[in-house]
Amino acid sequence: MAMRRKYSRTRVTAAESAELWERWKKGEGLHAIGQAMGRGHTSIFAHLRPSGGIRPPARRRSIRALTMAEREEISRGIVGGQSVRAEAADQFAWKRALRPKTCKLALYGQLRQAVATKLEMKWSPEQIAGWLKRIYPEDEARRVSHETIYRSLYVQTRGVLKLELMAHLRSERRFRRSRHATQKRGRNGTIVDAVPISERPASIEDRAVPGHWEGDLLCGSKNSYIVTLVERHSRYVMLAKVRSRHTQTVIDALIRQARKLPDELYKSLTWDRGHELADHKRFSMATNVDVYFCDPQSPWQRGSNENTNRLLRQYFPKGLDLAVHSQAELNKVARQLNERPRKTLDFQSPAERFSACVASTG
Repeated sequence: MAMRRKYSRTRVTAAESAELWERWKKGEGLHAIGQAMGRGHTSIFAHLRPSGGIRPPARRRSIRALTMAEREEISRGIVGGQSVRAEAADQFAWKRALRPKTCKLALYGQLRQAVATKLEMKWSPEQIAGWLKRIYPEDEARRVSHETIYRSLYVQTRGVLKLELMAHLRSERRFRRSRHATQKRGRNGTIVDAVPISERPASIEDRAVPGHWEGDLLCGSKNSYIVTLVERHSRYVMLAKVRSRHTQTVIDALIRQARKLPDELYKSLTWDRGHELADHKRFSMATNVDVYFCDPQSPWQRGSNENTNRLLRQYFPKGLDLAVHSQAELNKVARQLNERPRKTLDFQSPAERFSACVASTG
């Protein structure tokens, strides 16, 4: 019988805290950090949770406070024996060390309400911050950084934004993960006569020309699926309801979606290696759209589509039966995504950018 490893429950020192936060920043998980530091993962979580997974700023001693050396010098001058008051005063000074200034969201109620409203619309903190900067370029009191919004949500001791608003974030985590933390996923597939992404023209790569799309299936419970399509230039989203992932069903849905657009705005489609596109030749024959396939286990080659699928999980969490949603509901979700400002578009919305493309083809 294997012996359980015993972990330290002693207080985290300043050096250990620094190491812990550095490992967390690099994307290491709770268990990995605990094993490296000889602590249980619950101990690591307990250290991260009070600040919502966001590293607290270092405390700064007031310039008016005496240093330890100064206090020791004073103590040595005290007649009548050694005194411990200098040390006690030094500890007290650290407790009173300067904290960060009051959060802007706590100072400006109108700004706080605007942020809360956009969060309820499922805008991300970065989208909100970028939109505010674009709408109020000269009014500092009407703008706030995305980091401040995150901190106001995750660090609940601030008491600025209600805890319930966290439910509108894409991630359901109760504290913030490092941007370096990743999840492994991917699907293999063999497609007859598949044209690899390496043969995709350079004009598609730079996103300068509209009309090139990325696609995938969003999966739910009970073998339910949604076709997701994203235009690379504008990040415009289209969603299609399908009965199954059988290639005939998916190809039929893709053909219907393609016929809704001018030929100039649907020139190519990039997909992964899923067998739902085994009949890709029929799609190309019906639409004159070229199809390219990503390398196996390379989801980053469809970066726009992968990002969109993550956004869609706000509306369609894993484990949900996607078959219960009508096409009208899918259109509503797509419209919400298309009306959000995007950082990569200089905080224009995909709808704005795509409408400009449509106008230019008219």
